[in-house]
Amino acid sequence: MIQSMTGYGKSIIQLETKKISLEIKSLNSKNLDINTRFPGVYKEKEIGVRKLIASNLVRGKVDMSFYIESTAVETSTKINKEVVANYLNQLEEIHKETDILSIAMRLPDLLKTEREELDPEEWADIEKGIMEAIENLKDYRLSEGKELENDFNDRIKTLQRKLEEVIDLDGERLEHVRTRLLKSIKELEQNVDENRFEQELIYYLEKLDITEEKVRLTNHLSYFLQELDVEVSNGKKLGFISQEIGREINTIGSKANFAPMQKVVVEMKDELEKIKEQLLNVL
Repeated sequence: MIQSMTGYGKSIIQLETKKISLEIKSLNSKNLDINTRFPGVYKEKEIGVRKLIASNLVRGKVDMSFYIESTAVETSTKINKEVVANYLNQLEEIHKETDILSIAMRLPDLLKTEREELDPEEWADIEKGIMEAIENLKDYRLSEGKELENDFNDRIKTLQRKLEEVIDLDGERLEHVRTRLLKSIKELEQNVDENRFEQELIYYLEKLDITEEKVRLTNHLSYFLQELDVEVSNGKKLGFISQEIGREINTIGSKANFAPMQKVVVEMKDELEKIKEQLLNVL
């Protein structure tokens, strides 16, 4: 089953003193590109989280964000009492009638922030939340992948029907080429050796023969459908198969020399372009 590279996952972790919201998003990319925004207290765990993301998501442009909301009564930022007292003493010496407290509160270094240490038990809960967000994103990718798979099935089956039209037109095309050549020779009013004409005609028709292209295109289309059913999503492999499909369609178009067949080939190219566009988003 194929997976999309587009996805979104979220989890909320409620701790004793804070609530943490985790969001992880992914978009299509040729390689794995991870961008994480970690608060300072959890910065030391960033490398491990990046490895966890890489092992689970494989490919895509991934953005992960932490949002922390404090639910504690006490905060890590406190008034520096010693500094305030020192400022007040100095201000009293300068002027006793002024509202020295309001002045003191505007002076620097009045607040001090205690460095928060990482709690191993707290991090264990956060790690579970990270894994939950990743799993939610993977479920999203699978859901999107199912939609893409249905679309690919429909478009490949359309190409198979168009190929049947090409096969049906092939006999008419060769007869049309033969008739056109005979008409051109008659217009020249030249006597032509029938045997030599038949030899040249056979040689010319061999150049326009698309039997091999029809067989290869049939196989490529079947192989594409087969790869859609495998357990591991492989967008790059499907991309290679689509290139081979395009090569055979182009060759048939260049050899067609028959307007009805060329019209069908144009329709096939249009359908294939839509497949290639969607393949850019397959994992």
